[in-house]
Amino acid sequence: MPPSSRKTSFIGLALLCLLSSVTAYNYLLVLPTIARSHYNVGSALAKGLAAAGHQVTLVSPFPLKKPIENINDLPVPNVLKAMSGDLGSLLKNSEKPIIQQIMGFYSMGLRITEALLKEPKINQLRQSNQTFDAVINEVFLNEAHFGLAEHFNAPLIGLGTFGAISWNTDLVGSPSPPSYVPHALLKFSDHMSLVERVINLAFLSYEYLFMKLYYLPQQELLYMKYFPDNNQSFYDMRKNTALVLLNQHVSLSFPRPYSPNMIEVGGMHINRKRQPLPQDIQDFIKDAKNGVIYFSMGSNLRSKDLPLEKRQALIETFSKLKQRVLWKFEEPNLVGKPENVFISDWFPQDDILAHENVVLFITHGGLLSTTESIYHGKPFVGIPIFGDQFLNMARAEQNGYGRTVNYEELTAERLLTAIQQLLQDPQAKNLVNDMSARYKDQPQLPLERAVYWIEHVSRHKGARYLRSASQDLDFVQYHNLDAILILYGGILFVLYCLMLFIRRMWRALQQFFMGRQAAQPKQKRQ
Repeated sequence: MPPSSRKTSFIGLALLCLLSSVTAYNYLLVLPTIARSHYNVGSALAKGLAAAGHQVTLVSPFPLKKPIENINDLPVPNVLKAMSGDLGSLLKNSEKPIIQQIMGFYSMGLRITEALLKEPKINQLRQSNQTFDAVINEVFLNEAHFGLAEHFNAPLIGLGTFGAISWNTDLVGSPSPPSYVPHALLKFSDHMSLVERVINLAFLSYEYLFMKLYYLPQQELLYMKYFPDNNQSFYDMRKNTALVLLNQHVSLSFPRPYSPNMIEVGGMHINRKRQPLPQDIQDFIKDAKNGVIYFSMGSNLRSKDLPLEKRQALIETFSKLKQRVLWKFEEPNLVGKPENVFISDWFPQDDILAHENVVLFITHGGLLSTTESIYHGKPFVGIPIFGDQFLNMARAEQNGYGRTVNYEELTAERLLTAIQQLLQDPQAKNLVNDMSARYKDQPQLPLERAVYWIEHVSRHKGARYLRSASQDLDFVQYHNLDAILILYGGILFVLYCLMLFIRRMWRALQQFFMGRQAAQPKQKRQ
């Protein structure tokens, strides 16, 4: 055997021995949300853990398309059936005031929470003798589900598919100063005007009171109903979260403080290994002399459900373009479809955006779609409908590589103008390429980082040393209101007493001198 072959064989054997010595853990991964985009993030994590040799029990409304080694798929489709009406009303809900949308979010969260806990498969899982090294739970208005970690006596790991918001930052005590951290559902930047800071503070105050006085007590009732034997209280259970993985990255948003057990893993769903496109799509893109525009409203919003006037505005816009258009449309026929448009109910979005002949993305502005577009260096036009889509598009506009067309104002003229502005602006392409380069410049891939921190928490039995002391403080103590009152109130009291003393001394001195002045003439007359 040649020396080079012996060396290669030795290295391979050493790596095999190293891998065989790695401890395999057993994880429960719960993805209750009915949004497939959220599932895509969680399932990517499940596949990453399985590839690392760990066993994963995956609970989700969406079954795996094909079996995967080390993954025990536990689909709960009844959750999807119970919430089908919520997906169908997204366009109608987008027209409601933001406060009503927020209340609708929380109401949906309560229904999802109980729908999963009522599942027979979940009941069987609770009654089983299984053990887990950690329970990884998506954090999306489903706090009672966290009781599964206490039930199995395992560390709780949160997966924030929505990005940083009080729902997940509160679990580990990450501070969110309202002076420069806008609420995720508001389209403000981290440089807010005075008016915006007032609105942000009012919005956060409203949400805080709503959660504390109504929403969390409702989740507590579900927790007590389905986990009556758990030792920890509902609120203690939330505060003892070991780790939160956040579907975000600073290069895609703005700097903000995090506790050491809140880790950014945004983009871990992006497949770094390109897959060949279906032949018809490949030919359509390759033969486009002026490039291709990809249009999709995501996995939850369906183009076929758009009102006729909005659909017609899109058709009119695309017919005026010299570029070809890939349109995710969920019906086989589209009346009035222009010649330059290719429709399908499914597209391999990540691989399409990676193609060099794709020049623009028209999106609803979801976090996954905008992350993929930035990763592949594609400017995008956004038509935000709900949730964080407004904030994502606001950031894109501020950074110069995105344009927003509000759904209520969607016309052929407005959409065509936004598309042409980006296509004719070389700076937009340069800016998104710069952001793509910053995002890719990381010491390890986001999925690798997520797997490492989950293993870290497992190795160190919950990694309690990462837990912030802020979790043991109430609202008054956390904001130091009692200390501020004592310190500054004490100083003001001392100053008040000092001023009172000086005033009395001054009056006494005045009376003394006035008395002496009054006595002097009498002495002269004598």
